Amino acid sequence: MEKLVADLKEILPFKQTTGVGDVVIVVAKEPQLLTYAMISKIERDDTRKNEWWHVTMQFLTIPLQEVTWTLRTPQFTGQEIFTMGGEGRFIQAVDFNFEDEAVQPEPIKGSTPIPMKKGIRRIK
Repeated sequence: MEKLVADLKEILPFKQTTGVGDVVIVVAKEPQLLTYAMISKIERDDTRKNEWWHVTMQFLTIPLQEVTWTLRTPQFTGQEIFTMGGEGRFIQAVDFNFEDEAVQPEPIKGSTPIPMKKGIRRIK
């Protein structure tokens, strides 16, 4: 499990925080699982002394599945691998902000750039 998480951290852009609306990667050892989920709700669990949270997420599978797990902050922000029912789990939000990494095409040598018209054009 630790090797898989380390490999994922090398290839995916992860966020340090997790909030409502974030897409997270969920990894489970048993049952073997590697999928995306969207966080739909995070609510404090007032029945416990320490900070625990009810984290509701929608697994992005067919059919969609909603689950609520009770977790501590380090568990749903990728700071630690944790267990549920004795089996390893990992959750961390993926950073989909690719604006800084946008690749602009280079112009072909000897050609003049074609100006792009803005707006919507109706094609008949």
